[in-house]
Amino acid sequence: MLRTRYACRTFGAALLGRLSYGMGSLSLVLAIKEATDSYAVAGTVMALFGLTSVFLSPVRAGLVDRYGLRQALLPMAAAYALLLTGLAFATAWPGASGILLGILAVPAGACTPPLGPVMRTLWSDLVPDRRLLQRAYSLDTVAEELLFVTGPLLVGLLVQVAAPSVGLAASAALILIGSLALSSSPAVRGWTGREKAPAEPTLPKGLVPGKRSSPLRRWLRHGDPGLRQAITVSAAVGMCLGAFDLLVIAFADEHQNPSMVAWVLAALSGGSAIGGLVYGTVPWRASSRLRLAFLAVALGLPLAIMGLSPHPCILIAWAAIGGLFVAPALTTAYLIADECADPASRTRAGAWVNTAFNAGSAGATAAIGLLVGRLPLPVCFALAAAPAVLSAATALHRPRRPKLTTVAPIKMERERTSNGEPQPSVDR
Repeated sequence: MLRTRYACRTFGAALLGRLSYGMGSLSLVLAIKEATDSYAVAGTVMALFGLTSVFLSPVRAGLVDRYGLRQALLPMAAAYALLLTGLAFATAWPGASGILLGILAVPAGACTPPLGPVMRTLWSDLVPDRRLLQRAYSLDTVAEELLFVTGPLLVGLLVQVAAPSVGLAASAALILIGSLALSSSPAVRGWTGREKAPAEPTLPKGLVPGKRSSPLRRWLRHGDPGLRQAITVSAAVGMCLGAFDLLVIAFADEHQNPSMVAWVLAALSGGSAIGGLVYGTVPWRASSRLRLAFLAVALGLPLAIMGLSPHPCILIAWAAIGGLFVAPALTTAYLIADECADPASRTRAGAWVNTAFNAGSAGATAAIGLLVGRLPLPVCFALAAAPAVLSAATALHRPRRPKLTTVAPIKMERERTSNGEPQPSVDR
């Protein structure tokens, strides 16, 4: 798959830019905390940055679909890099204003370039073979997860010799260089965008459309039921992993073994990497929807059992088992989104899956934080696993035809009879 023409060059450029995401969040937290000496300000600014980045992701991806990669992605990357540089300068000295940092963080989050969805769309163009595309998506998911592991490690090394604001400047440089390298790849030459949305479908004569929904709802229903399943399961996986991080810390506190947290998270990431690479090499016969439902259940059950672990080593083993299904589940969700979306909206479809994952992770972290300490830890683990298990039911949903209303036959007969036309037969 990597021998495909332009694949290594394009993928390498995207990974270079996406490394900025692995370094940016931790660098921003450390820089704000050092400049303001306030965890409250750091948390608030990070929340503003994260919310605008997550919830505007489909909008940014839609701009790339509509206007093309070079016309939309490069201005976003330039604005994002400029705002990160501004945050780096603002946090370089103590006493920075929290209001100023918030003013810079909101547009920075809004301009975050959608390099992940863009790369997955490019994979669809580079690798038309669906079996090779599965491998490409698996490799992409595993590589992205490893970037979010190595990024904080690089920040940890960097702050030993420089201020955290230097990490922000490095993130700005990475996103700009990666975006420029990606846009210069020959693989994006044919990506010119679309000037207008596709026309509404023409209905047969005698049929009128039912109640029209909003544009967003119509777009989400375009891949019904596959696209909605991909978004639902992705959100459920995000909820499981978001809650899992906090539950592991609570488990470590309960067993008075704080050092186990790193081992548990490493086991989860290692299992995910192994599972993703193996999943990409298997020629599956089952449909993507059935595979996604199975993977969601296979992820949720080990998470539910983890709460019953009598020893940290048992928890680490269950984390490795559950991690085997993380990357395959996300890979399958992205594959389904690509299959359901039309060529003019593939980037936005992938962005919706990504947004659902991030939103689910953030929401579950907040929710489980209210439950830990009030409910027994095994119950909290079971509640965290419930969304993934329940999301498997989306595979049972059958597609429904659009609601159409037949014009009254009697009225049609009267109109045609009055015009002297022969009486039509009515097909019931």
